Amino acid sequence: MAPKQKYSKQDIIVAAFEIAKFEGLDSITIRRVAKKLGSSIAPIYVNFYNVDELIQEVVKKAFEVSKQMLMDQNTGQPFRDIGITSLRFAKEYSVLYRDLIMKNNPHMKYNNINNAIVIEQMKKDPTLSGFSNEEMKMILFKMQTFQTGLSVMVAYQLFPNDFNEERIIEILDSAAADVITAARLRKNGSFE
Repeated sequence: MAPKQKYSKQDIIVAAFEIAKFEGLDSITIRRVAKKLGSSIAPIYVNFYNVDELIQEVVKKAFEVSKQMLMDQNTGQPFRDIGITSLRFAKEYSVLYRDLIMKNNPHMKYNNINNAIVIEQMKKDPTLSGFSNEEMKMILFKMQTFQTGLSVMVAYQLFPNDFNEERIIEILDSAAADVITAARLRKNGSFE
């Protein structure tokens, strides 16, 4: 008799991530993951206390995927790269993006730790030189608001047919330039 196939914790997370990618987080069940692996439910319960713990790991994997996409984007303009990465994640992982962003779930509450990491990236961007941390937080919040709306439109394919990725990125760039220009004017007292 052939030995039983062993599945690592990572194998289980990858299988659950694939389910979430195409069907959403709510589609992850212990039985569905086991079926995807071609196994019983036992290996899953050996590695995870319950399905919520597994879903939390899938969310972490989504952040890892997004972080890798950001590293791959790396054009030397970190602020722009963050926005473009969000748009690309929304397009490539649209079902998962909608679950993470559009549903009220405990996995995506406003996170000051993640924002602190983004602020550190923003400090490396020459277009944002001279802004204090508080000013950068406000610029980030305004751009997150705009970029989330833009990414939702990408995830739901709400753009006219003649809008390709390049045109959508131009819209993102234009909004970022407007937000940064307004922040500079406000900082210099020229804009109240």
